[in-house]
Amino acid sequence: MAKKTYSFYPGCSSQTKASSDNYLKSTNSMCKYLDIELKEIPDWNCCGASIGYAEGGELPRITLSARNMALSEKHNPGMDLVATCAACWLSTRESKERLAHSSQTLAEANTALNEAGLTYKGNQAARHMAEVLVEDFGFDELKKGVKNPLQGIKFAGYVGCQTNRPFGLAGESFENPMYLDNLVEAMGGEAVTSYDQKVTCCGGALAFSEPEKSQKQIKDIIESAYDHGAEMIVTPCPLCQANVEIYQGEVNKRFGTKFNIPVMYYSQLITIAYGGTAQEAALDGQLVRATKLEEIAKK
Repeated sequence: MAKKTYSFYPGCSSQTKASSDNYLKSTNSMCKYLDIELKEIPDWNCCGASIGYAEGGELPRITLSARNMALSEKHNPGMDLVATCAACWLSTRESKERLAHSSQTLAEANTALNEAGLTYKGNQAARHMAEVLVEDFGFDELKKGVKNPLQGIKFAGYVGCQTNRPFGLAGESFENPMYLDNLVEAMGGEAVTSYDQKVTCCGGALAFSEPEKSQKQIKDIIESAYDHGAEMIVTPCPLCQANVEIYQGEVNKRFGTKFNIPVMYYSQLITIAYGGTAQEAALDGQLVRATKLEEIAKK
């Protein structure tokens, strides 16, 4: 029996063969090493994310997340619901808060869910995987599993905005959250603690609609990492990872820079530090290769 078991909501971007497939693969590998069992919610749906705010109405958006939570309660009772995607976690957590504080919204959401034979009860916590690592394991415990420490690599911990506000992780500063820095240090790497862009928004969907604005923000995020000596960026958010990695070429053209910095998930760092292979950590899913991690994985 696994040490810990959670109800798992992968989300659209992190599901198999989606844009953040490497996040899912490395998370599964990380969980194997930590003896975590993730029980995927059957027939889960999109959380709505940013599209849910685009004149779709508040109730439909909240009910999308309520359906996932109701399915989790039905099929994975007694477990915390855990998401890896920052947007999915935020949507789920916000919906849970709104349903708890409005009996009318709860009744209306359940009226819709009842048509599908579901009822939302609100008896499961909605958590981000980073919360699980920090709160259910802790940095000292995570450090015990390290076999190949990430020595000699400097990381900038880029938290982004969605896992930071309005909820964040318990006990963490909204302006200077330290959990990614502490995770890096636990894995034997060096955290660039003076990195001043860790909670800056990557621009989100502006990357499509107003690329000049998003790319300016991405430039600032990467430039600060370089200025503070970082060799890699680590993040808990698939949209942050995608935007900051994918658009480096466009940023270089627009601003005359020469950025080429790997943008990693914490799950990839933990997998490599725990003795996992490059394949287990899904390093082949990076556009900017993390050659130093690949070398450590060969040990």
